[in-house]
Amino acid sequence: MPARVSEALVLRTYPLKEADLVVSFFTRDSGKLRGVAKRARRPKSSFGAGLERLSHVRMAYFQRETRELVNLDSCELIHSQFGLVSDYRVGIALDYFAEVSDQLLPPAEANEKFFRLLLAVLEVLRSAGPAAVWCAVTYFSLWAARLSGWLPDLHVCLECGSLLDDAETAERAFFSRGRAGLICRDCRRALGIGNAWELSAESRAIARDMARLPVAQAAQADWSQTKAADLRRFLAQQIEAHVERRLVTVPLLEAE
Repeated sequence: MPARVSEALVLRTYPLKEADLVVSFFTRDSGKLRGVAKRARRPKSSFGAGLERLSHVRMAYFQRETRELVNLDSCELIHSQFGLVSDYRVGIALDYFAEVSDQLLPPAEANEKFFRLLLAVLEVLRSAGPAAVWCAVTYFSLWAARLSGWLPDLHVCLECGSLLDDAETAERAFFSRGRAGLICRDCRRALGIGNAWELSAESRAIARDMARLPVAQAAQADWSQTKAADLRRFLAQQIEAHVERRLVTVPLLEAE
């Protein structure tokens, strides 16, 4: 069977036997796949740096219908993210992108928009560096949830349906782990929810802007770790609820 060649992003690798690797990679045309790279851990491996986390490559592989794992033949490096890892926070952001993608994406289901999302946030980090990390993480989290089909409406109370962005009422919005959306102050009180966080009107406005702007344009604003931190917490909780596990990279990313 001839090899297929797909544009791909490497998500994760796992050691197998003495010299092999199991590789989780996301292809533009066939979605997320897992395969075995023979002898990839040897010093003179033909894969070189192509299997590093989030490397953008052209992956050649053999796929048989009766087997879950494909056989990786070779990869041609298009873009490496090696230059980004000198900054600790950017390196953790890359880990976050890879972890979320690996957890969210179903096997063998093409998702061109998600693929372009990853390419866009990586390009912003390569061009703008550490200054863009918080914008890139926030933007990726918002669109990862949206493209997966379960980003809740951030401008309506989940319980009573009241508008949270009404200029006259200036309604506050709250969220808690395990809830699929936001609730207003009155519903929070009526439901007796004590352990909740507030999602500020400013962060809701940022989310609204990010839903219509490319990440490169959003990154032109001044960003710090505190900006939209409540939005990132909310989005991370939504992602964790749907993958049914805590993300390892979130506490590392948001640590002071």
